[in-house]
Amino acid sequence: MSEFTDRVVFITGGASGIGAASARAFAAQGAKVVVGDVQQSRAEAVAHEFGGLALPCDVRDDAMIAAAVTRTVEHFGALDFAVNAAGVGGAEVRTADYPADVWDAVIDINLTGVWRCMRHQIPVMLAAGRGTIVNVASVAGLNGFPRHSAYAASKHGVVGLTRTAALEYARKGIRVNALCPGFTLTPMVQDMFDAGLPEHELTARVPLGRLGTASEMAETVLFLCSTASAFMVGHALAVDGGLNAG
Repeated sequence: MSEFTDRVVFITGGASGIGAASARAFAAQGAKVVVGDVQQSRAEAVAHEFGGLALPCDVRDDAMIAAAVTRTVEHFGALDFAVNAAGVGGAEVRTADYPADVWDAVIDINLTGVWRCMRHQIPVMLAAGRGTIVNVASVAGLNGFPRHSAYAASKHGVVGLTRTAALEYARKGIRVNALCPGFTLTPMVQDMFDAGLPEHELTARVPLGRLGTASEMAETVLFLCSTASAFMVGHALAVDGGLNAG
């Protein structure tokens, strides 16, 4: 029996990429999984794979997030883990040329969306006296990322938010950490390839010489939620093939 058996996890951005891979990884360990996503039909398809619960969850909508967290607890009776993985890439232009409306959207989804989720997840965990949250940031939250200023700013914000919440709630039994993936083959990266970016331009920047996989990131999410990481609090864990080592 796994330590995740019958434990409850709520995942945003669970319809694709790292969110979907995390949902499958938790389910494989016996967890009760809630797949939250703005793409409801895709969320339902992922949840159907393992008998999970799919819920509409647009991280720009505070009321929708509140309803999803409430429904999770009503349906499964608890909220043990939360994985906040919803995010967007934004535009690829220099900072001074960045479209203001796109900037606002990226910050709203990637940063404020994580805060909205946590503000509803944390009270449930406080009531239970325990819980673990993993926020999906990026290596772009640890370093500069030319031509992606909004994305980098949002992910730096997620790291700061994670560390602050970790300090605030560690003594209350809640651990908060951030996963900082490097270049990972997800729909977001595939969109970059489809737009004309040669894959070798990304892999050439990675010391390991390849992209990460969503499954590798999901395994790290499991680690951050497991007792193996019980002494890790407020950490921004880079899983990047060596990008952050340089």
